[in-house]
Amino acid sequence: MTVQENQAEELLHRFRQGDVRALARALTLVESGHPVGQELLKRLRGQARAKVVGITGSPGAGKSTLTDRLILEARKRGERVGVLAVDPSSPFTGGAILGDRIRMMRHHQDPGVYIRSLASRGALGGLAGATVAALALLEAFGFDRIFVETVGVGQSEVDIARVADTTLLVLTPAAGDAVQAFKAGVMEIADLFAVNKFDLPGGERIIQELKSALELAPPRPGGWHPPIYPTVAATGEGVEALFEGLEAHYQHLVAHGLLEAHRLERARFEVESVIQEWGRKRTQGAGDLVARVARGELSPEEAALALLDPKTHP
Repeated sequence: MTVQENQAEELLHRFRQGDVRALARALTLVESGHPVGQELLKRLRGQARAKVVGITGSPGAGKSTLTDRLILEARKRGERVGVLAVDPSSPFTGGAILGDRIRMMRHHQDPGVYIRSLASRGALGGLAGATVAALALLEAFGFDRIFVETVGVGQSEVDIARVADTTLLVLTPAAGDAVQAFKAGVMEIADLFAVNKFDLPGGERIIQELKSALELAPPRPGGWHPPIYPTVAATGEGVEALFEGLEAHYQHLVAHGLLEAHRLERARFEVESVIQEWGRKRTQGAGDLVARVARGELSPEEAALALLDPKTHP
């Protein structure tokens, strides 16, 4: 048995014993792409099923505060909760810019809650494939519900719909918030809407705008009609009803046999993310090919084929 296999065996044993430090170590190995982490994933993937809720929305909508309140609701019902807060990555250092866990610090002594920040790694403004791998580890560790809070910019809204069982879009009465959601095409992927900071002026107006837009939206699988919940996360107002809505959507997926399709789409997204990251790294070391594209000597397609198969290098 190799050193890596020994390390994987030891970590796997501790992981299955419920050692939180082993979970943290496994997440670090997976996020960094370490072979031991990949070996753990193969052994642990698909062993459990958690209710995965994606939470997205524009910056400043109160996603972290709302997530904090939803954690409390889940704990009241005896659920073990995992949270992945996907932070934006600096395009220069690759490090995470924000630390949304700060807003959830009240849970740090609760053994039934585990919160982890992940960097988006510049995945075109969206989720990194490591997020899906981390999800698989949290599921295998036995969490009943996992919240994935996204950066809320760029591609992340569309990505989260491919990863989560239920997608919650958080909007505010701020001017133009609903209009931006319509432009971005997020209306088609959200399963539920929360109009947060509903105590601010304009709350009723944005609900009416959402209702009007949803009347024109295409039908959802199984005939689901996305509900809209007014919330004030700072005080907890409306959060219990929102949590019940999340549960109702999950039960809808179960009743209509839609969960398996969600899991397959999640795996497809993960494979695509690995290919995308691989291509990005290979392109960084292909200065000659890139220069030839810039000079018009090669098409981007020819350069990409050369990276995929060096034998085809023109």
